[in-house]
Amino acid sequence: MDIFHSPTTNPETFWLEIALRLALAFVGGVLVATIYRTTRPASHVNPSFPPTLVLLAILIAMVTQVIGNNTARAFSLVGALSIVRFRTVVRDTQDTAFVIFAVVVGMSLGAGSAFYPIAALGLIIGGIAAALTRAKPELGWTDTESTLNIRLGLGCDVKALLAPVFEKNVASYDVFVVTTAKQGAAIDYTYRLRLKPGFHPSEFVKELNQLEGVQSVDLRRGEPAEV
Repeated sequence: MDIFHSPTTNPETFWLEIALRLALAFVGGVLVATIYRTTRPASHVNPSFPPTLVLLAILIAMVTQVIGNNTARAFSLVGALSIVRFRTVVRDTQDTAFVIFAVVVGMSLGAGSAFYPIAALGLIIGGIAAALTRAKPELGWTDTESTLNIRLGLGCDVKALLAPVFEKNVASYDVFVVTTAKQGAAIDYTYRLRLKPGFHPSEFVKELNQLEGVQSVDLRRGEPAEV
């Protein structure tokens, strides 16, 4: 019988069961965060993300216990939780998968002892899968987004000029900032780049620098600073 729906629930047992479920959710969250840290490139890991996974597991375990078998309460909590948003955009699909991983582990541990095997086997098999599919970039540049700052003379067709070099080296990109320089005589472009496997930074910068109209090139690992 579910302890949360029995009219004769022993208060002492009740509190111990809640504490056990939340403690297990904490352990499960730590395991998810550990798998995340060990299977994702170090330069990709945001310091605040692993603790978020731990807290998510605990919070979802709490929510699962609050809902119980009450459908009305479930819909009310869904509506309340829908206003929550991540301050930082989760750009990588694997990061999103780890968020769901933490949520499912928390739900399994919060739902009661009958679901503990799901959490345990999920952690084991999910951890093995994450380790086996871990990306191994050749030079370390393709494991995260990079920032390209390039200065062009006024009047240059930026798309036509950069397209051949980008097609060779860049998997995806978007323009982050465009500003004028040299009192309006040049334009600075800041790109966020996702680079192709086998990418060579020095060759890429050299090719860009040799293009007519390019005045300077600056390539850095990591995302551009917010403006």
